Order: sequence, then structure tokens, then C-alpha cells
Amino acid sequence: MKKIVVAPSILGVPYENAPKIINELIKCNADIIHFDVMDGKFVPNSSFPIEEYKYIKRNVDSSIIFDVHLMVENVLEYVLLYIENKADIITFHYEAVNKKEIKGLIEKIHNAKIKAGISIKPDTDITVLDEFLDELDLVLIMSVEPGAGGQKFNETMLDKVEYLNQKRIDNKYHYVIEIDGGINKDTGKQSVNRGVDYLVAGSYILKSNDMKTAIKSLKDYE
Repeated sequence: MKKIVVAPSILGVPYENAPKIINELIKCNADIIHFDVMDGKFVPNSSFPIEEYKYIKRNVDSSIIFDVHLMVENVLEYVLLYIENKADIITFHYEAVNKKEIKGLIEKIHNAKIKAGISIKPDTDITVLDEFLDELDLVLIMSVEPGAGGQKFNETMLDKVEYLNQKRIDNKYHYVIEIDGGINKDTGKQSVNRGVDYLVAGSYILKSNDMKTAIKSLKDYE
């Protein structure tokens, strides 16, 4: 069976506490850290300005992968900033850019030897990504409206996952499928069964009494 990658989201963790939490998550077998960057414009909330990101990155196990999800309006500015600060994966929103800019952004990210991802909001038609799928390393399906943690999982988003999975099979594409929003043991299992590779989970892990057990429960169907 395929390996399920668990990516705890640290959205809502005060930045000064984040290194301690991340190092604990690593000990609890987290695979990567999902880092939500919000500018207060593309989404109503704001989180993790670059100085906080730098502080966190300096104070955690350097081997952990940082999966940076940009929920921002000025995508190019942020892409360049996170290239400079050595993110491992940079994902931007389809809705935040002019469609003509997408291939150039992917190329910039790839030229920096960083993996490139695109995310779409729940109301965006999945087929808008068709022309970019052969160039992407990751597609992030939002199963909630982006910008806030603790929302309920939208099960209809699994149709998008299934579509992406079939496209990947039919065309031998190499991207991974990531899902974010309302993920727990049950919704995680539903997602994996439809083709998801990476599970982003915030509240389910961070608010549990035992983070190691919570993370393990998301991997139990490996």
C-alpha cells in the first residue's frame, strides 16, 4: 500500500511556541510541516509574516520539510520571498493570479529546485488546472474555505480528488494530491480511498491529548 504523508498544520500556534511544537511533531512521526501564509487580503485572516517563518525555521530540526501554502494576493512577491528563504514546497492559489502567469510561476519555483504546487478553493472547477497538471509536483484541494482552522470537512471535494487521481493515472503525471480542511481519522480515510497522498491536519492533531496517536491514526491504512 502507498505511504500516506501526514502534514500537521501549525496555523493558530503562536510563532514563539511553534519551534517546540514542531520538534514534538517530528518526534511523533509527522512527515512534513504545513505552513499557512495569509496576508489578510486574499483571505480575511493573516498569519506568519516572513520574520516569524525565519525564526521558526532556524529553531527546528533542519531535516523537516516545510510545505508553504500561500493564501496571498501578491503571489510573485511571496514566491520570491519563500524561494529566498528555502521553502521545500511552495503552493499558490489559482484564484490569486492571472492564468497567464501560472506557468512562469511554476518555472521560477522549479528553477530554484523547489517543488511547485497549486491550490484551489472549494467553489473553483477542478478542470481549470488541466493544462498545468503535467508541470506540477502537488495539487492542494481545499475541503474548506481557506483562511481559518477548525472548519467542517466538505465531502463533495472528494470528487475533485477522484478526478485528479484518474488524470494522474491516465496521463502518468507525477504530482501528489494533498487535501486540507476538517481532516481527522474518518475524513482522512475517505480522502486516501479516493486518491489523496498528503493529509493536512491541524486541530485533529494539535488539540489531541496524544499527537503521536493522532498522527498514527491518519497513517493506519498504509
